[in-house]
Amino acid sequence: MSSEERLIRYCRIDTQSDPSHEDVTPSTQKQFDLAKLLVSELEELGMSDVYLDEHCYVYAKLPANTDRKTKRTGFIAHMDTAPDFSGTDVKPRIIECFDGNDIALNEEVTLKMSDFPWMRELKGKRLMVTDGTTLLGADDKAGITCIMEALVYLKEHPEVKHGQISVAFTPDEEIGNGPKYFDVKRFDADFAYTMDGGTVRELADETFNAASAEVTFKGLSIHPGEAKDRMINAALAAMKYQALLPGHMVPEHTAGREGFIHLHGMQGDCESASLSYIIRDHDSDLLEKKKELMKEAVSYINTLYGTEVCSIRIRDSYRNMKEVLDQHPEAVRIARSVMEDLGLTVLNEPVRGGTDGSQITFMGLPCPNLGCGGGNFHGRYEYCVMEELEMAREVILGIIQKTAEEEL
Repeated sequence: MSSEERLIRYCRIDTQSDPSHEDVTPSTQKQFDLAKLLVSELEELGMSDVYLDEHCYVYAKLPANTDRKTKRTGFIAHMDTAPDFSGTDVKPRIIECFDGNDIALNEEVTLKMSDFPWMRELKGKRLMVTDGTTLLGADDKAGITCIMEALVYLKEHPEVKHGQISVAFTPDEEIGNGPKYFDVKRFDADFAYTMDGGTVRELADETFNAASAEVTFKGLSIHPGEAKDRMINAALAAMKYQALLPGHMVPEHTAGREGFIHLHGMQGDCESASLSYIIRDHDSDLLEKKKELMKEAVSYINTLYGTEVCSIRIRDSYRNMKEVLDQHPEAVRIARSVMEDLGLTVLNEPVRGGTDGSQITFMGLPCPNLGCGGGNFHGRYEYCVMEELEMAREVILGIIQKTAEEEL
């Protein structure tokens, strides 16, 4: 089976997660369909300690075949696809030699280079794309594919010396619950990599610090004909609150290392209203300042109305993994060395988001993120560069071999 055939096989399995069931892991039972297939494939490869738990986490190990004492390394990818767009009846197709022009996905949907100008740089590459009715699922089935392809290679080439290798495939990453039941002890590695990025040149050791906020408003609904000096309109109070937040501090006006406060949900009427936010910044102090700003806006609204109309609940989601990775630099150092040896120009930029590795790193397992060749994730315009997918396998194998060369 080629890497192309493997990726298509995985992409055709619907594994979409569901945020409306985020209190249950996995949020959708259909994620077990891919998990069970992977368990079967891992067993066929002769992996040891193959295990599928009740929460849909797949674990396996490849025992060391060298007497040299080396670090234990691992590789992680997630099985679910994003709830943003359909993952049912995915029909991948290959463009053998991309000409750099617009791609007609079907009679009504075209992937336009004017919308995705960076794709012109992929001219001459083999691309896997959708038929325009679903997402592809390269996020993160490309990650699963390159991990499995590396394991196949090691089985076929027992002369390649390596230390213990751990692999895991997780559910519900797309709804923020990937690490929820991740068993670091069972995984049993000194450091690992999430294979969950874009271009294969990507080496990410820095993510956002993240929090969420729910701001609620309690009104006093009175017949509008008798409302003068008495009615408190919760929906209007919510509008006033949002107007207090800096207009430039939103995702559509930020880039690079600039954080944001993002209003992503709202509902309400005269009696009650709520605003849902996510708060992000690479700098933890700046994240705290954003939280304080939102709390000050709550106090202002309550002062304005002369009663407690507004309240806020803030929850921390994940932290910038660089805080830990800088104290354990071997994972990043080894990956960078391998990528440079393969002739890749390493792209080491802060991720404007998070990965499973963000939380897993703070669980005691240093875990930077590597790319697998995908792009335009979470929608019908998703693609995967086949040459980069195959190179991602080479990066994994290079990390395994370089780790084995470094004796403890």
